[in-house]
Amino acid sequence: MRSIELTFDDDTDARIRSDWARLAGADVPSLAAHTAPSNRPHITLAAGAGLQLSGDNQEFLQMLPVPVEFSGVLVFPGGPGKYVLSRSIVLTRQLLELHRLVHKAAAGAVPLTRPDAWTPHVTLARRVPHHLLGRAAELLDLRLEGECTNARLWDSGTKTVTSLGSHP
Repeated sequence: MRSIELTFDDDTDARIRSDWARLAGADVPSLAAHTAPSNRPHITLAAGAGLQLSGDNQEFLQMLPVPVEFSGVLVFPGGPGKYVLSRSIVLTRQLLELHRLVHKAAAGAVPLTRPDAWTPHVTLARRVPHHLLGRAAELLDLRLEGECTNARLWDSGTKTVTSLGSHP
């Protein structure tokens, strides 16, 4: 699987990592346990096994930085009896336009990441048992605003991250 992702300014990144740490400290599975250098808070804009960029990334990269505001907790199914815990991202015109431009420059994205189907979020924890969801949600400081300042391409097959560009 390949994905095009936005990453955050240092302050926002640190605050999301604090969520990971609070969850881990309360014995809730969190991304704090995933210590690979490629693991950092991000918003996935497009994903797919055959995802390819046309090479013309400048149009969407020129939109960086893009302000983001978090609006609450999202819970996705994560397998039998398990869930994915995420922070929801407010859809703004600027973020929607950047997302549209990414899909204009990319081919091979899965339907759930395409415009009109995308749910922007930042994953905090995977494989959370249902009985821990309430405790997990109580640990999060949901009042957060920040900026996405970088774009990257993640390739899970090769375990590589390629920078696509950043705000100067």
